[in-house]
Amino acid sequence: MARFDLTGKVALVAGGSRGIGEAVAHGLAEHGATVVVSSRKQGDCEKVAEAIRAKGFKAVSAELHLGDLSHHDRVLEMIEKEYGRLDILINNGATSPHFGPAHEASEAAFDKTIEVNTRGPYFLTTKAYKMLKADGGGSVVNVASIDGLQPAEFRVIYGMSKSALISMTQGLAKEYSQHGVRVNALLPGFTDTKLASALKDNPAMDLYMKMNLAIKRIAQPEEMVGAVLYMVSDEASYYTGQCMVVDGGAVI
Repeated sequence: MARFDLTGKVALVAGGSRGIGEAVAHGLAEHGATVVVSSRKQGDCEKVAEAIRAKGFKAVSAELHLGDLSHHDRVLEMIEKEYGRLDILINNGATSPHFGPAHEASEAAFDKTIEVNTRGPYFLTTKAYKMLKADGGGSVVNVASIDGLQPAEFRVIYGMSKSALISMTQGLAKEYSQHGVRVNALLPGFTDTKLASALKDNPAMDLYMKMNLAIKRIAQPEEMVGAVLYMVSDEASYYTGQCMVVDGGAVI
């Protein structure tokens, strides 16, 4: 654990109330970080923060809608006031309101997907940059998806938003890493989250797993934590602009 020690660091987890974000929030706290668990519903975040504190670790909750830039400002101001630093930013919030043929997607569904999955992480990261580069630098992990590498039918807009997030990761890494802020991306495959429920309940997914996954099962959110811990720790001090794929072998 000492090699991945995050003691004294402050981490903001956007989309931390469930799924991968919840698992990552627990993992960061268990390795010493003070975690700000945030999402659109603070009550849900507080439940996660309470569970972390019950284990003897440090966590607070905050309301943060990735699509509302005023929320970004309010949460970052709170962190600066309370802790005076921000070392880790996890951009995990995501949405996919349209699952179906591309030509049937509404403009509202398109705008919502881009707002939360791409626009939100971009502005939260750029607004947080000043704090992240202080005190010796920090780390950003954008939770993208293998859909950003290999677009899938019925999820075209989602794949576009995640592809843009990958490009953002690489571009900001070029700009920010020279100032001590490393920027990387986690690319999960088929993971057991609420976002993936439409896929999980599809009978065709059993065939997909048999035909396309080397590890022939759905991932659990906790199986993404180790990758994130590496990327935000000092063990990854020379690792930036990269996409870490954790997909059970899907893209191969």
